[in-house]
Amino acid sequence: MPRSSGTWKVNGLDLYVHRFRGEHARPTGLTLLLLHGFLDAGSTWDLVAEPLARAGHDVVAPDLRGFGRSARVPAGGYYHFPDYIADVAALVDALAPERLGVVGHSMGGAVAVYYAGACPGRVERLALLEGMGPPGNGPDVAVARMQAWLRQMKELDRTPRRLSSMRDAIARLVANHPRVPREVLATRAPLLTREEPDGTLAWAYDPMHRTTSPMMFQVEAFTAFLEQITCPTLIVSGGPTGFHPPDEAERVARLARAEHVELPDAGHMMHWSAAEALAERLGEFFGAGGDAATGGQAGTGRQPATGS
Repeated sequence: MPRSSGTWKVNGLDLYVHRFRGEHARPTGLTLLLLHGFLDAGSTWDLVAEPLARAGHDVVAPDLRGFGRSARVPAGGYYHFPDYIADVAALVDALAPERLGVVGHSMGGAVAVYYAGACPGRVERLALLEGMGPPGNGPDVAVARMQAWLRQMKELDRTPRRLSSMRDAIARLVANHPRVPREVLATRAPLLTREEPDGTLAWAYDPMHRTTSPMMFQVEAFTAFLEQITCPTLIVSGGPTGFHPPDEAERVARLARAEHVELPDAGHMMHWSAAEALAERLGEFFGAGGDAATGGQAGTGRQPATGS
């Protein structure tokens, strides 16, 4: 599988981008942008990205700022959520000049919603893998969140979180993701860690990500973006052990053209635990083409997809 990785200067930061192309596949002309979740990295999309690339799609999976091998914000900065959307917009301009499909998992799903809602004419098809946003907060928690953020930033140590060994990294992943087979997590651990200059091993994310954001998630604003999304949208659930905000159904109902797939035993980390089934469902969805490719019929009169 031809795969190229490298850095792109995006909004003043070097973002690391993984790109997958099928060497012998007939190009579809569609660029698929895969957006990872919290404390994850673009490199761990490989189990899904490779089958999609073999289908002829140009697959792009960035490490979002402060994750994986992408640069961290400098001192005095922070990871405000709109920064991710600005980065995606810049990457799309650089790497997807024509047709674009977007896949977002978890936090990456929220990024995808904001981008697709702000730029609805740019996204041909959208897939959200348990990416309908976190539970909402009321204004009563606003002061407490700001106080927590100020306290945590004052005490913040951005020294990478050290691990004793790769075995230690795998054991921690097993503890956090018990539904993912250990042999799969053993292949994820090298992608989520990095060797420090002193030779020690550490998680490949900025510890600042673990601080409490001072800004609340506003459900009303999020649903306004959902209502602006005009393209066919695939909602993928990992089943009862996945992540589901209490008002998930109400949020999905704001989408004009939603289809549903459930991978009932996958859990939240479906791109690891059920990569083959997920890639198949995504392949079917993106293989259907966009409105231009189907004479304006995409997403109309179609029965919801089913999964197993």
